[in-house]
Amino acid sequence: QVQLVESGGGLVQAGGSLRLSCAASGRTFSVDTMGWFLRVPGKERDFMAAINLRGGITDYADSVKGRFTVSRDNAKTTVYLQMNSLKPEDTGVYYCAASPFSSTIKGSEYVYWGQGTQVTVSS
Repeated sequence: QVQLVESGGGLVQAGGSLRLSCAASGRTFSVDTMGWFLRVPGKERDFMAAINLRGGITDYADSVKGRFTVSRDNAKTTVYLQMNSLKPEDTGVYYCAASPFSSTIKGSEYVYWGQGTQVTVSS
């Protein structure tokens, strides 16, 4: 099992920044990729960003390219999502997830999920 704990959400004005953190524990050796997904009420979780823990390769949804940056710490157990130039449409619950697959952006290939952290961007 892998446990994921997110932190760093909150309320911010449009144009502002937030940094989300996701700390992984447990059988982290089984994780190849960690990703961030956004759930807006009434919609499915959408892929936002992912990072391959071994090679550091990153992927981003088109909607966040140039604004969000995903990174990992040297121990490869904590992943961050730096969110800049936030827009009201970025509002929702952000989930951290872990996958044994390499560089995947498919939610169905993520096995472990955190509880989520709320991000609210006011206009």
